[in-house]
Amino acid sequence: MKVFDRLNENKNLSICLGFFDGVHEGHKVVLKNTVNLAKQNGIKSAVITFKEHPLCYLQNRTPQYIISPEDRIELIKAQGIDYAYILEFDENIADYHAIDYLKEVLVANFAPKYITTGFNHYFGVNKQGNAELLRNNQKNYNYKFYEIPPITFNSTLISSTKIRQYISEGDLKNIKNLLGYDFYLKSKVVEGKKIGRTISFPTANIKYPNDIIKLPKGSYIAEVTIATEVYPAVANVGVRPTVSDEKKLLVEAHLLNFNENIYGKNIKITFKEKIRNEKKFESLNELKKQITEDATITRSYFNL
Repeated sequence: MKVFDRLNENKNLSICLGFFDGVHEGHKVVLKNTVNLAKQNGIKSAVITFKEHPLCYLQNRTPQYIISPEDRIELIKAQGIDYAYILEFDENIADYHAIDYLKEVLVANFAPKYITTGFNHYFGVNKQGNAELLRNNQKNYNYKFYEIPPITFNSTLISSTKIRQYISEGDLKNIKNLLGYDFYLKSKVVEGKKIGRTISFPTANIKYPNDIIKLPKGSYIAEVTIATEVYPAVANVGVRPTVSDEKKLLVEAHLLNFNENIYGKNIKITFKEKIRNEKKFESLNELKKQITEDATITRSYFNL
């Protein structure tokens, strides 16, 4: 997949529009329809999206994404898309009336043969652009429009909004049902105070990424991926109230049957199931006892 950070002339494409945070099961239907139309007609496929969510600009919000921008691009690539246009959402884009955006951006640059969106995709000032506008202008601009209807799981609409709600509630089972994969975090291992070592539970610590939606504080059954190796782990999300007065959110992962130095390495922590909420213990011995219980639960989960 070739990635562009600005518009260029690239005609006769099958394109889709959206932000695709998480690239969830509903997004995949939009992306696959775009790819299938391209393959069936001997043309190329493209995603037209933005570097940051439009609401970050329009409402001056701090991003709270399901996955990082880099992983979003990788997951889009995995669906077989040929081109990804990752544009800046700025005042020039924000000020476009929907029909002008269609004519001056989409048609002028891509002359699309096919346009695919989800049923709830909007664009243009005051969300003037929608499926109806794209459908009504097919003949005017010589494209065919495909609107993907709502995709549900057990009567629940699959949407990034719903998935972010589940993440904030720690509902890991429903997150996976809608995303198609487990929620995870990626970051570089940083040095901590090494208190875990003093109670026989050394941990790999990462800072919780600022732009990713927050899991509830607590202890989780997890997997840690280092390069291509995957290890079962107990992961704690929180501020370590027993040993620290700091309020900085950290993720500490105790890898089972592992005792290597991985400071500075990039790891992926995948959350499988919540064990308990975070709490402050009266002593390190109490903390050690609780982590021992958490580890036992984790070993049972993985049949270790």
